[in-house]
Amino acid sequence: MYTLMIVIFVLGYAAIALEHNIKIDKAASALITGTLCWTVYVLGAEGIVNFEAIPHFITEMFFEEKNISEPTEMVTHYVTEFQILEHLGEIASILFFLLGAMTIVELIDAHEGFSVITDRIRTTSKRKLMWIICILTFFFSAALDNLTTSIVMVSLLKKLIDNQQDRWFFAGMVVVSANAGGAWSPIGDVTTTMLWIGSQITAAAVIVKLIIPSLVCVIVPLLVLTPRLKGNVKRPLRAEGLEHYTNPTTSKERNTIFVVGVLGLLFVPVFKTYTHLPPFMGMMLSLGVLWMVTEIMHRSKNREVKSKLSVIGVLRKVDTASVLFFLGILLAVASLQSAGQLNQLAGMLDEGIGTREASGIYSIGVIIGFLSAIVDNVPLVAASMGMYDISPEIGNFFSQDGLFWEFLAYCAGTGGSALIIGSAAGVAVMGLESISFGWYLKKISLLAIVGYLAGAAAYILQESLFHL
Repeated sequence: MYTLMIVIFVLGYAAIALEHNIKIDKAASALITGTLCWTVYVLGAEGIVNFEAIPHFITEMFFEEKNISEPTEMVTHYVTEFQILEHLGEIASILFFLLGAMTIVELIDAHEGFSVITDRIRTTSKRKLMWIICILTFFFSAALDNLTTSIVMVSLLKKLIDNQQDRWFFAGMVVVSANAGGAWSPIGDVTTTMLWIGSQITAAAVIVKLIIPSLVCVIVPLLVLTPRLKGNVKRPLRAEGLEHYTNPTTSKERNTIFVVGVLGLLFVPVFKTYTHLPPFMGMMLSLGVLWMVTEIMHRSKNREVKSKLSVIGVLRKVDTASVLFFLGILLAVASLQSAGQLNQLAGMLDEGIGTREASGIYSIGVIIGFLSAIVDNVPLVAASMGMYDISPEIGNFFSQDGLFWEFLAYCAGTGGSALIIGSAAGVAVMGLESISFGWYLKKISLLAIVGYLAGAAAYILQESLFHL
């Protein structure tokens, strides 16, 4: 059963990658994969879960409250009532965060709020526009997070570029830029946030040490891509119905919704820092406030127009298939984490490469980065955090702000750009723009890998110069 779980995951992954060839939506493949992995796990739990490793308080509760004495039954209940529910809480928080962010972005778009930015981007040159979009994405991602930034930037691209193939190129680079921008900020990427909350890194140190490697990760692909970008992009024509002219949104309304929406997104990391509540709580609060603002703003308008400018109206435009796809992928990865395949893989890396020399640390970090393009970077980083304790010795590879943790933050944050399903930003862009796995692999993956390795080299060089 242990091996069968890996087989199911690989087959499911292949179905997602070949979505356009087999003509089956990736969300269906992801949901089936996630469900089957957990089904096989629970059916074979007796041979997979170490009974002695189950926390003592759980066994006590079952013995005393449910009168369960059989180890087989105990293991089954442990999987179905503890492990899956524990992961479900984490997954639900990500999905609600995604749903809230997508709704806010759609609400701003319904009010034509993004014209505040698009109207200021005058250039149609592909080269200039690519640099503007990527740099904006890089710094927005650090201030917000890579997932939210990707959603916002894809919405902007739809306003700026009419041709789909051109827009896909820009969207692919948005994924690279968003992941690079999130890696150097403690609130920009979920894995960097995990390391920050776990005290493996401090906010000031990760910003200082990783901003240059992360910037290199974006600049190098841009330099490679720039000579290939020729000509101008064609701006899309605005499709405005009769209702736009009979009851349009005013300039004041557009600016208000844009400002409130963006401030609401910026408020999320601040809310999390001060309350320590999950990020989705801040996102739901921001959505609630924006919802109230739009209800008050449009209460005097006719029902037809009001419905299109309200949260209830824009929810119909939110891509729920992408949310379900994300659910399936996260469920599948969570099953492998619970059953131990990911921890086993991390252990093999440790034994095969070693962590006593800096070269071993760099090798493990680069490998974890590439693995994060195949499976979710969150469990990989979680497994790494579980493998090594924070060393009290200052200057040790595993001390707070040590070499291992900083390099792990960079690699786990940027390595996922190698494949479009290797990061939350990539998954969101894939869903919003319907980019195929194969297209991204052919057109963007090599650029992402070159940038990733260049950034890693920049970090290694930076550390070498620092210790001279």
